[in-house]
Amino acid sequence: MSNKHLEKDPSCKDDFDPKSLSAHAALEQIKASIKPVRGIEKIAIREALNRILAEDVRSRINVPSGTNSAMDGYAVHGTAIPADGTAELTVLGTAWAGKPFAGSVTSENCVRIMTGAIMPEGADTVIIQEDVQVTETGIIIDAATRAGDNVRQAGEDIAVGDLVLTQGRRLNPADIGLLASLGIAEAPVVRRLRVAFFSTGDELRSIGEPLSDGAIYDSNRYTLYGMLERMGADIIDMGVIKDDPNALEEAFAVAAANADVLITSGGVSVGDADYIKDILGKLGQVDFWKVAIKPGRPLAFGHVGDAVFFGLPGNPVSVMVTFYEFVQPALRKMTGEDTTGALTLKARCDSHLKKRPGRVEYQRGILQQDADGNLTVVKTGAQGSGILTSMSQANCFIILPIESSGIEPGMYVDIQPFSGLV
Repeated sequence: MSNKHLEKDPSCKDDFDPKSLSAHAALEQIKASIKPVRGIEKIAIREALNRILAEDVRSRINVPSGTNSAMDGYAVHGTAIPADGTAELTVLGTAWAGKPFAGSVTSENCVRIMTGAIMPEGADTVIIQEDVQVTETGIIIDAATRAGDNVRQAGEDIAVGDLVLTQGRRLNPADIGLLASLGIAEAPVVRRLRVAFFSTGDELRSIGEPLSDGAIYDSNRYTLYGMLERMGADIIDMGVIKDDPNALEEAFAVAAANADVLITSGGVSVGDADYIKDILGKLGQVDFWKVAIKPGRPLAFGHVGDAVFFGLPGNPVSVMVTFYEFVQPALRKMTGEDTTGALTLKARCDSHLKKRPGRVEYQRGILQQDADGNLTVVKTGAQGSGILTSMSQANCFIILPIESSGIEPGMYVDIQPFSGLV
Protein backbone atom coordinates (compact mmCIF):
# COMPACT_ATOMS: atom_id res chain seq x y z
CA MET A 1 0.00 0.00 0.00
CA SER A 2 1.39 3.42 -0.96
CA ASN A 3 1.80 6.15 1.66
CA LYS A 4 1.26 8.86 -0.94
CA HIS A 5 -1.81 11.06 -0.79
CA LEU A 6 -3.97 12.08 -3.70
CA GLU A 7 -3.35 15.58 -4.99
CA LYS A 8 -6.76 17.26 -4.99
CA ASP A 9 -8.09 20.73 -5.69
CA PRO A 10 -9.93 22.34 -2.77
CA SER A 11 -13.62 21.43 -2.71
CA CYS A 12 -16.65 23.35 -1.48
CA LYS A 13 -16.16 21.61 1.87
CA ASP A 14 -12.68 23.08 2.29
CA ASP A 15 -12.54 26.42 4.06
CA PHE A 16 -9.40 27.74 2.41
CA ASP A 17 -8.60 27.85 -1.29
CA PRO A 18 -5.63 29.98 -2.39
CA LYS A 19 -7.20 30.31 -5.85
CA SER A 20 -10.32 32.02 -4.49
CA LEU A 21 -10.69 35.80 -4.56
CA SER A 22 -11.80 37.58 -1.42
CA ALA A 23 -15.38 38.83 -1.46
CA HIS A 24 -14.17 42.44 -1.46
CA ALA A 25 -11.70 41.89 -4.30
CA ALA A 26 -14.32 40.06 -6.38
CA LEU A 27 -16.87 42.85 -5.99
CA GLU A 28 -14.32 45.54 -6.82
CA GLN A 29 -13.21 43.62 -9.90
CA ILE A 30 -16.82 43.28 -11.03
CA LYS A 31 -17.55 46.99 -10.57
CA ALA A 32 -14.34 48.01 -12.35
CA SER A 33 -15.20 46.00 -15.46
CA ILE A 34 -18.80 47.12 -16.07
CA LYS A 35 -20.26 50.36 -17.36
CA PRO A 36 -23.69 51.97 -17.10
CA VAL A 37 -26.03 51.19 -19.98
CA ARG A 38 -27.08 53.91 -22.38
CA GLY A 39 -30.64 54.78 -23.16
CA ILE A 40 -33.12 57.21 -21.62
CA GLU A 41 -36.89 57.13 -21.83
CA LYS A 42 -39.49 59.61 -20.58
CA ILE A 43 -42.39 57.97 -18.79
CA ALA A 44 -45.43 59.15 -16.84
CA ILE A 45 -44.56 59.67 -13.20
CA ARG A 46 -47.22 57.12 -12.18
CA GLU A 47 -45.08 54.51 -13.96
CA ALA A 48 -41.74 55.75 -12.62
CA LEU A 49 -41.75 54.09 -9.20
CA ASN A 50 -38.44 52.24 -8.58
CA ARG A 51 -37.00 53.45 -11.89
CA ILE A 52 -33.59 55.14 -11.98
CA LEU A 53 -33.59 58.86 -12.71
CA ALA A 54 -31.50 59.58 -15.80
CA GLU A 55 -31.12 63.35 -15.38
CA ASP A 56 -31.09 65.92 -12.58
CA VAL A 57 -34.47 67.53 -11.89
CA ARG A 58 -34.61 71.25 -11.08
CA SER A 59 -37.71 73.14 -10.03
CA ARG A 60 -39.40 75.54 -12.40
CA ILE A 61 -41.67 76.92 -9.66
CA ASN A 62 -41.60 77.95 -6.01
CA VAL A 63 -43.03 75.50 -3.46
CA PRO A 64 -45.10 76.81 -1.88
CA SER A 65 -45.97 79.09 -4.78
CA GLY A 66 -46.95 81.97 -2.49
CA THR A 67 -46.51 83.04 1.14
CA ASN A 68 -49.30 81.28 3.05
CA SER A 69 -50.63 80.37 6.45
CA ALA A 70 -49.31 77.31 8.27
CA MET A 71 -52.30 77.26 10.66
CA ASP A 72 -55.96 78.13 10.94
CA GLY A 73 -56.17 81.51 12.65
CA TYR A 74 -55.98 85.25 11.96
CA ALA A 75 -53.56 87.06 9.64
CA VAL A 76 -52.21 90.24 11.20
CA HIS A 77 -49.44 92.79 10.77
CA GLY A 78 -46.70 92.09 13.30
CA THR A 79 -46.92 95.61 14.73
CA ALA A 80 -50.49 94.86 15.89
CA ILE A 81 -49.19 92.44 18.54
CA PRO A 82 -48.97 94.28 21.89
CA ALA A 83 -45.76 94.27 23.90
CA ASP A 84 -47.89 93.40 26.93
CA GLY A 85 -51.55 93.36 27.79
CA THR A 86 -54.10 92.93 25.01
CA ALA A 87 -55.23 94.57 21.79
CA GLU A 88 -58.53 94.41 19.86
CA LEU A 89 -58.58 94.03 16.09
CA THR A 90 -61.42 94.23 13.59
CA VAL A 91 -61.95 91.19 11.33
CA LEU A 92 -62.24 92.33 7.71
CA GLY A 93 -63.09 88.99 6.09
CA THR A 94 -61.76 85.48 5.41
CA ALA A 95 -58.90 84.08 3.32
CA TRP A 96 -59.52 80.53 2.11
CA ALA A 97 -57.06 78.04 0.63
CA GLY A 98 -57.39 78.64 -3.10
CA LYS A 99 -59.46 81.79 -2.60
CA PRO A 100 -57.35 84.72 -1.30
CA PHE A 101 -58.71 87.77 0.53
CA ALA A 102 -58.75 90.73 -1.87
CA GLY A 103 -58.07 93.58 0.58
CA SER A 104 -55.12 94.57 2.75
CA VAL A 105 -54.37 94.45 6.48
CA THR A 106 -53.21 97.28 8.76
CA SER A 107 -52.09 97.33 12.39
CA GLU A 108 -55.71 97.87 13.46
CA ASN A 109 -57.42 94.97 11.74
CA CYS A 110 -56.99 91.34 10.64
CA VAL A 111 -58.32 88.63 8.35
CA ARG A 112 -59.60 85.20 9.32
CA ILE A 113 -57.32 82.72 7.48
CA MET A 114 -57.28 78.99 6.82
CA THR A 115 -54.26 76.69 6.54
CA GLY A 116 -52.66 77.02 3.12
CA ALA A 117 -54.40 80.28 2.23
CA ILE A 118 -52.30 83.07 0.70
CA MET A 119 -51.39 85.78 3.20
CA PRO A 120 -53.30 89.04 2.60
CA GLU A 121 -51.39 92.14 1.62
CA GLY A 122 -49.94 93.80 4.72
CA ALA A 123 -50.07 90.67 6.90
CA ASP A 124 -46.91 88.88 8.02
CA THR A 125 -48.07 86.86 11.03
CA VAL A 126 -50.76 84.30 11.84
CA ILE A 127 -52.18 84.08 15.34
CA ILE A 128 -53.67 80.63 15.80
CA GLN A 129 -57.38 80.55 16.55
CA GLU A 130 -56.81 78.98 19.98
CA ASP A 131 -54.85 82.09 21.10
CA VAL A 132 -57.55 84.70 20.45
CA GLN A 133 -60.77 85.77 22.11
CA VAL A 134 -63.55 86.31 19.58
CA THR A 135 -65.82 89.34 20.01
CA GLU A 136 -68.88 90.48 18.04
CA THR A 137 -66.80 92.62 15.66
CA GLY A 138 -63.31 91.16 15.88
CA ILE A 139 -60.78 89.47 18.15
CA ILE A 140 -58.74 90.25 21.23
CA ILE A 141 -55.07 89.19 21.14
CA ASP A 142 -52.18 89.25 23.58
CA ALA A 143 -48.37 89.02 23.39
CA ALA A 144 -48.23 85.18 23.11
CA THR A 145 -47.44 85.25 19.36
CA ARG A 146 -44.23 86.66 17.87
CA ALA A 147 -44.18 88.60 14.64
CA GLY A 148 -43.65 86.25 11.67
CA ASP A 149 -45.01 83.13 13.40
CA ASN A 150 -47.07 80.46 11.62
CA VAL A 151 -46.30 81.66 8.09
CA ARG A 152 -44.77 79.63 5.24
CA GLN A 153 -42.74 81.76 2.85
CA ALA A 154 -42.95 81.38 -0.93
CA GLY A 155 -40.21 78.95 -2.02
CA GLU A 156 -39.56 77.92 1.59
CA ASP A 157 -39.56 74.22 0.64
CA ILE A 158 -38.29 74.53 -2.95
CA ALA A 159 -37.24 77.68 -4.84
CA VAL A 160 -37.15 78.17 -8.59
CA GLY A 161 -33.96 76.58 -9.93
CA ASP A 162 -33.34 74.37 -6.89
CA LEU A 163 -31.88 70.90 -7.52
CA VAL A 164 -34.67 68.63 -6.34
CA LEU A 165 -33.68 65.10 -7.42
CA THR A 166 -30.30 63.93 -8.67
CA GLN A 167 -29.39 61.63 -11.52
CA GLY A 168 -29.01 58.01 -10.38
CA ARG A 169 -31.74 58.12 -7.76
CA ARG A 170 -34.14 55.18 -7.50
CA LEU A 171 -37.51 56.92 -7.39
CA ASN A 172 -39.64 56.21 -4.32
CA PRO A 173 -43.27 57.18 -3.56
CA ALA A 174 -42.23 60.49 -1.96
CA ASP A 175 -40.22 61.34 -5.09
CA ILE A 176 -43.26 60.69 -7.29
CA GLY A 177 -45.30 63.06 -5.12
CA LEU A 178 -42.50 65.61 -5.21
CA LEU A 179 -42.44 65.56 -9.01
CA ALA A 180 -46.20 66.02 -9.04
CA SER A 181 -45.92 69.00 -6.68
CA LEU A 182 -43.65 70.64 -9.25
CA GLY A 183 -46.15 70.06 -12.05
CA ILE A 184 -43.85 67.54 -13.74
CA ALA A 185 -45.87 64.89 -15.61
CA GLU A 186 -43.03 62.81 -17.05
CA ALA A 187 -39.70 61.68 -15.61
CA PRO A 188 -36.51 60.90 -17.59
CA VAL A 189 -35.40 57.43 -16.50
CA VAL A 190 -32.71 54.94 -17.51
CA ARG A 191 -34.03 52.20 -19.75
CA ARG A 192 -34.59 48.88 -18.06
CA LEU A 193 -31.71 46.41 -17.98
CA ARG A 194 -32.31 43.38 -20.19
CA VAL A 195 -31.33 40.33 -18.13
CA ALA A 196 -31.41 36.79 -19.56
CA PHE A 197 -31.06 33.75 -17.35
CA PHE A 198 -31.28 29.99 -17.49
CA SER A 199 -30.56 26.96 -15.34
CA THR A 200 -28.33 24.07 -16.37
CA GLY A 201 -28.62 20.44 -15.43
CA ASP A 202 -30.13 17.21 -16.79
CA GLU A 203 -31.81 16.59 -13.44
CA LEU A 204 -33.87 19.81 -13.50
CA ARG A 205 -37.56 19.85 -14.31
CA SER A 206 -39.90 22.79 -14.78
CA ILE A 207 -43.06 23.11 -12.72
CA GLY A 208 -45.78 20.94 -14.22
CA GLU A 209 -43.43 18.22 -15.45
CA PRO A 210 -43.45 14.85 -13.69
CA LEU A 211 -40.44 13.97 -11.55
CA SER A 212 -38.51 10.84 -12.46
CA ASP A 213 -36.00 9.22 -10.12
CA GLY A 214 -33.23 11.69 -9.29
CA ALA A 215 -35.03 14.65 -10.88
CA ILE A 216 -35.82 17.87 -8.99
CA TYR A 217 -37.90 20.94 -9.69
CA ASP A 218 -35.91 24.01 -10.73
CA SER A 219 -36.41 26.63 -7.99
CA ASN A 220 -33.48 28.84 -8.96
CA ARG A 221 -35.21 30.38 -11.97
CA TYR A 222 -38.10 31.43 -9.75
CA THR A 223 -35.97 33.03 -7.05
CA LEU A 224 -33.93 34.77 -9.75
CA TYR A 225 -37.11 35.96 -11.43
CA GLY A 226 -38.38 37.37 -8.13
CA MET A 227 -35.13 39.19 -7.33
CA LEU A 228 -34.86 40.62 -10.86
CA GLU A 229 -38.52 41.64 -10.89
CA ARG A 230 -38.07 43.59 -7.66
CA MET A 231 -35.13 45.40 -9.29
CA GLY A 232 -37.27 46.37 -12.28
CA ALA A 233 -35.29 44.43 -14.89
CA ASP A 234 -36.60 43.47 -18.32
CA ILE A 235 -36.47 39.70 -17.83
CA ILE A 236 -35.72 37.02 -20.43
CA ASP A 237 -36.34 33.56 -18.90
CA MET A 238 -34.64 30.97 -21.15
CA GLY A 239 -35.73 27.98 -19.10
CA VAL A 240 -33.62 24.91 -18.37
CA ILE A 241 -30.72 24.10 -20.71
CA LYS A 242 -29.52 20.50 -20.70
CA ASP A 243 -25.88 19.55 -20.12
CA ASP A 244 -25.15 19.48 -23.83
CA PRO A 245 -22.29 21.57 -25.28
CA ASN A 246 -24.18 22.50 -28.45
CA ALA A 247 -27.33 23.51 -26.57
CA LEU A 248 -25.32 25.52 -24.06
CA GLU A 249 -23.29 27.29 -26.73
CA GLU A 250 -26.45 28.25 -28.58
CA ALA A 251 -28.06 29.52 -25.35
CA PHE A 252 -25.02 31.64 -24.52
CA ALA A 253 -24.98 33.11 -28.02
CA VAL A 254 -28.70 33.93 -28.01
CA ALA A 255 -28.49 35.54 -24.58
CA ALA A 256 -25.44 37.62 -25.50
CA ALA A 257 -27.21 38.92 -28.60
CA ASN A 258 -30.37 39.96 -26.76
CA ALA A 259 -29.42 40.96 -23.22
CA ASP A 260 -27.17 43.29 -21.24
CA VAL A 261 -26.58 40.60 -18.62
CA LEU A 262 -26.60 36.80 -18.66
CA ILE A 263 -27.06 34.85 -15.42
CA THR A 264 -26.78 31.08 -15.24
CA SER A 265 -27.24 28.80 -12.25
CA GLY A 266 -25.39 25.51 -12.00
CA GLY A 267 -22.55 24.20 -14.10
CA VAL A 268 -19.69 26.20 -12.57
CA SER A 269 -18.47 23.81 -9.87
CA VAL A 270 -15.10 22.11 -10.07
CA GLY A 271 -16.43 19.22 -12.14
CA ASP A 272 -18.15 21.46 -14.67
CA ALA A 273 -15.93 24.53 -14.86
CA ASP A 274 -13.68 23.33 -17.68
CA TYR A 275 -16.75 22.22 -19.64
CA ILE A 276 -18.31 25.69 -19.67
CA LYS A 277 -14.89 27.32 -19.90
CA ASP A 278 -14.45 25.89 -23.38
CA ILE A 279 -17.75 27.41 -24.52
CA LEU A 280 -17.01 30.78 -22.96
CA GLY A 281 -13.53 30.73 -24.50
CA LYS A 282 -15.20 30.84 -27.94
CA LEU A 283 -17.75 33.53 -27.10
CA GLY A 284 -16.12 35.71 -24.46
CA GLN A 285 -13.97 35.61 -21.36
CA VAL A 286 -14.15 34.67 -17.70
CA ASP A 287 -12.36 36.88 -15.19
CA PHE A 288 -12.64 34.58 -12.17
CA TRP A 289 -14.27 31.33 -11.05
CA LYS A 290 -14.06 31.22 -7.27
CA VAL A 291 -14.75 33.58 -4.36
CA ALA A 292 -13.83 32.90 -0.74
CA ILE A 293 -17.40 32.89 0.60
CA LYS A 294 -19.82 30.35 2.00
CA PRO A 295 -22.19 29.47 0.53
CA GLY A 296 -21.35 30.35 -3.07
CA ARG A 297 -17.65 29.72 -3.68
CA PRO A 298 -18.09 28.58 -7.34
CA LEU A 299 -19.04 31.99 -8.73
CA ALA A 300 -17.95 32.86 -12.27
CA PHE A 301 -17.81 36.36 -13.70
CA GLY A 302 -16.87 37.65 -17.13
CA HIS A 303 -18.36 38.68 -20.47
CA VAL A 304 -20.10 36.85 -23.29
CA GLY A 305 -19.92 39.07 -26.34
CA ASP A 306 -21.12 42.46 -25.11
CA ALA A 307 -23.14 40.95 -22.26
CA VAL A 308 -21.94 40.78 -18.66
CA PHE A 309 -21.88 37.17 -17.45
CA PHE A 310 -22.53 35.75 -13.98
CA GLY A 311 -22.29 32.01 -13.47
CA LEU A 312 -23.95 31.29 -10.14
CA PRO A 313 -23.73 28.02 -8.20
CA GLY A 314 -26.51 25.46 -8.43
CA ASN A 315 -27.56 25.29 -4.78
CA PRO A 316 -30.63 27.46 -4.05
CA VAL A 317 -29.21 29.40 -1.09
CA SER A 318 -25.90 29.96 -2.91
CA VAL A 319 -27.83 31.49 -5.82
CA MET A 320 -29.51 34.03 -3.54
CA VAL A 321 -26.37 34.88 -1.56
CA THR A 322 -24.25 35.46 -4.67
CA PHE A 323 -27.03 37.43 -6.35
CA TYR A 324 -27.48 39.80 -3.41
CA GLU A 325 -23.78 40.25 -2.69
CA PHE A 326 -22.37 40.46 -6.24
CA VAL A 327 -24.98 40.53 -9.01
CA GLN A 328 -27.27 43.13 -7.50
CA PRO A 329 -24.54 45.74 -6.88
CA ALA A 330 -23.38 45.22 -10.47
CA LEU A 331 -26.88 45.68 -11.89
CA ARG A 332 -27.29 48.85 -9.86
CA LYS A 333 -24.09 50.26 -11.26
CA MET A 334 -25.16 49.33 -14.78
CA THR A 335 -28.35 51.38 -14.36
CA GLY A 336 -26.34 54.32 -13.04
CA GLU A 337 -27.99 54.06 -9.64
CA ASP A 338 -26.30 56.15 -6.96
CA THR A 339 -25.78 53.68 -4.13
CA THR A 340 -23.61 53.04 -1.14
CA GLY A 341 -22.78 49.61 0.26
CA ALA A 342 -25.51 47.44 1.73
CA LEU A 343 -26.69 48.47 5.20
CA THR A 344 -24.84 46.58 7.95
CA LEU A 345 -25.81 46.67 11.63
CA LYS A 346 -24.48 45.21 14.86
CA ALA A 347 -26.70 42.78 16.77
CA ARG A 348 -26.32 40.43 19.73
CA CYS A 349 -26.30 36.85 18.53
CA ASP A 350 -28.34 34.49 20.68
CA SER A 351 -27.35 31.34 18.77
CA HIS A 352 -24.21 29.22 18.63
CA LEU A 353 -22.79 29.56 15.11
CA LYS A 354 -20.29 27.04 13.78
CA LYS A 355 -17.57 28.29 11.43
CA ARG A 356 -13.96 27.66 10.51
CA PRO A 357 -11.56 30.37 9.28
CA GLY A 358 -10.94 30.67 5.56
CA ARG A 359 -14.13 32.12 4.05
CA VAL A 360 -16.64 34.88 4.73
CA GLU A 361 -19.92 33.21 5.68
CA TYR A 362 -23.43 34.49 5.09
CA GLN A 363 -25.56 32.62 7.58
CA ARG A 364 -29.30 33.22 7.61
CA GLY A 365 -30.85 34.85 10.64
CA ILE A 366 -33.94 36.38 12.19
CA LEU A 367 -33.37 39.94 13.38
CA GLN A 368 -35.59 41.29 16.14
CA GLN A 369 -35.62 43.57 19.20
CA ASP A 370 -35.59 42.43 22.81
CA ALA A 371 -37.66 43.98 25.59
CA ASP A 372 -35.06 46.72 26.07
CA GLY A 373 -35.04 47.65 22.38
CA ASN A 374 -31.66 46.03 21.64
CA LEU A 375 -31.13 44.30 18.28
CA THR A 376 -30.77 40.53 18.55
CA VAL A 377 -30.40 37.78 15.98
CA VAL A 378 -30.83 34.02 15.92
CA LYS A 379 -30.00 31.62 13.11
CA THR A 380 -32.74 29.94 11.08
CA GLY A 381 -31.89 26.34 11.89
CA ALA A 382 -29.76 24.27 9.53
CA GLN A 383 -27.54 26.41 7.29
CA GLY A 384 -26.84 24.08 4.36
CA SER A 385 -26.60 25.70 0.93
CA GLY A 386 -29.46 23.55 -0.36
CA ILE A 387 -31.89 24.43 2.44
CA LEU A 388 -34.04 27.13 0.87
CA THR A 389 -36.27 27.32 3.95
CA SER A 390 -33.32 28.94 5.74
CA MET A 391 -33.78 31.92 3.36
CA SER A 392 -37.56 31.87 3.45
CA GLN A 393 -37.62 32.08 7.25
CA ALA A 394 -34.81 34.66 7.50
CA ASN A 395 -34.95 38.45 7.38
CA CYS A 396 -31.19 39.05 7.38
CA PHE A 397 -27.74 37.66 6.68
CA ILE A 398 -25.39 37.10 9.61
CA ILE A 399 -21.98 37.99 8.16
CA LEU A 400 -19.06 36.17 9.74
CA PRO A 401 -15.63 37.48 8.63
CA ILE A 402 -13.03 35.29 6.99
CA GLU A 403 -10.95 34.94 10.17
CA SER A 404 -13.91 34.02 12.43
CA SER A 405 -13.82 30.61 14.10
CA GLY A 406 -17.42 30.64 15.28
CA ILE A 407 -19.78 32.62 17.49
CA GLU A 408 -20.95 31.92 21.02
CA PRO A 409 -24.32 33.21 22.32
CA GLY A 410 -24.02 36.77 23.60
CA MET A 411 -21.36 37.85 21.11
CA TYR A 412 -22.06 40.68 18.66
CA VAL A 413 -22.14 40.06 14.93
CA ASP A 414 -22.61 42.04 11.73
CA ILE A 415 -26.01 41.60 10.13
CA GLN A 416 -27.34 42.72 6.76
CA PRO A 417 -31.14 43.18 6.72
CA PHE A 418 -32.91 41.82 3.66
CA SER A 419 -35.02 45.00 3.54
CA GLY A 420 -31.88 46.80 2.39
CA LEU A 421 -31.29 44.29 -0.42
CA VAL A 422 -34.48 45.10 -2.39
